[in-house]
Amino acid sequence: MQAIETLNRTVFLALNASPATPEWLIAAGVLIANYAILLVPVLLVSLWLAGGDERRALAVRACLVGLLALGINQVIGIAWYHPRPFAIGVGHTFLAHAPDSSFPSDHATLLSAISFTLLSGGKRRTGLLVLSVDIAVAWARVFIGVHWPFDMVGAAIVALLACMLGSALWRFGGMTVTRALITVYRKALAMTIGERWLRP
Repeated sequence: MQAIETLNRTVFLALNASPATPEWLIAAGVLIANYAILLVPVLLVSLWLAGGDERRALAVRACLVGLLALGINQVIGIAWYHPRPFAIGVGHTFLAHAPDSSFPSDHATLLSAISFTLLSGGKRRTGLLVLSVDIAVAWARVFIGVHWPFDMVGAAIVALLACMLGSALWRFGGMTVTRALITVYRKALAMTIGERWLRP
């Protein structure tokens, strides 16, 4: 375990920004670390609004897997506290953050879960787009000092586990839930759909 922590710290210090790092690069890192995650709701809503049972089912499934992955993270955080770099005075931090458990990264976990679900659902281009954003976020959150590199490895493992569990759960009623949500959507937005502003 000590060897892993040593490697974790070594890689972190190699990637972490410092006061000598150009301000524009730090600003870019903070921007990516904070706001790239907004791609998730935008993407899932867009997938839903594009219409078609297959796309909507994939959006619901991705949402399910993402929530499941974040739930697993919460359990890990409660069972095992791993301090963030700034909590033990390692490296430099450029983003205010609560000193909660670092492992795994929620941002990277959610993006990984969504990308893995999209890739397994046949949306290769969209899945690779989310995966590229995931990698950028993983880099950024280490770069600005709020996560360790191994937090990102843990995020990918949790996301993969959530995808496998989500696939098993999906078989027991995923399409039933999707059809129910489509019915609610069509009733709640009947006027807008009738005006052809949204797809039925």
